[in-house]
Amino acid sequence: MKDPALAFVGVPIDSVGRAGGTEHAPATLRALGLVDALGGADLGDLDVRIRGEVRDPATGLLGSEDVLRTTRTIRAAVAAAVGRGERPFLAGGCCTELPGALAGVRDARGEVRLAYLDGHLDLYDGVTSPTGEAADMPVSVALGLGPSAWVEACGGAALEASDVALLGYRDLEESLADGMRHPDDVGLTHLDAEAVRADPAGVGRRVVADVGEGDLWLHLDVDVLDEAVFPATDYLMPGGLSWDELGALMAPLAASPRLLGVSLGCYNPEKDPDLACGRALVDVVERVLGSSN
Repeated sequence: MKDPALAFVGVPIDSVGRAGGTEHAPATLRALGLVDALGGADLGDLDVRIRGEVRDPATGLLGSEDVLRTTRTIRAAVAAAVGRGERPFLAGGCCTELPGALAGVRDARGEVRLAYLDGHLDLYDGVTSPTGEAADMPVSVALGLGPSAWVEACGGAALEASDVALLGYRDLEESLADGMRHPDDVGLTHLDAEAVRADPAGVGRRVVADVGEGDLWLHLDVDVLDEAVFPATDYLMPGGLSWDELGALMAPLAASPRLLGVSLGCYNPEKDPDLACGRALVDVVERVLGSSN
């Protein structure tokens, strides 16, 4: 058993800029037993929302001021939790939560490394993003390459390129066509879903080995799963991981004594009328990350 157990922090946001969608995820996951599955404290929900459906001309973001405010709130909350010796589990919400979380870890502990499990690379910025949604660009922001005001809200870059492993993506060709930077040009370690599927446990072990003595943050966007496996998300794609493959990939990361925190994003309960996806998600979290493991 790890000590301390992961502490639930709700982050009810959706970067589309209007009410609903993924901002309902923390309450739904709490009701489905995620806090008990983690075995740690429930630290409640942060007072955050993102509203605004017009792109800000300076940042290129929808709900720009709310994104910046949300980032500062998450940064402070994660820094405080880590400073108290807690390991936060951020239950989003969407991937917009990540830059503030990593900034908070950096503030409290210094260098941090990231295992990013996502169907998308999320290396857009305020110019190249086709939507203006902040969830298009969290990796860029954490590297200091996103909209300058958002990077400033994080206190600068939270990561070096060598600290990042992007795992399970399936959108490279589409994203490059939109003008997104290539991960090779940034110097990032990256393995698409096919490469991960060949040996998910081995990939997880290699990421842990690369962390060495540093701290590790694990980010899970549910769209790393195949669209047939997890339809309760907003940007569906074929070719994703199965539950077993995801569990095998996560297990070495979860077992690492260097795991400092986790963020979960992009579960949309409005697309899960019988809550089957939510229950399956809680089950895999309990099996892989729960305090009994």
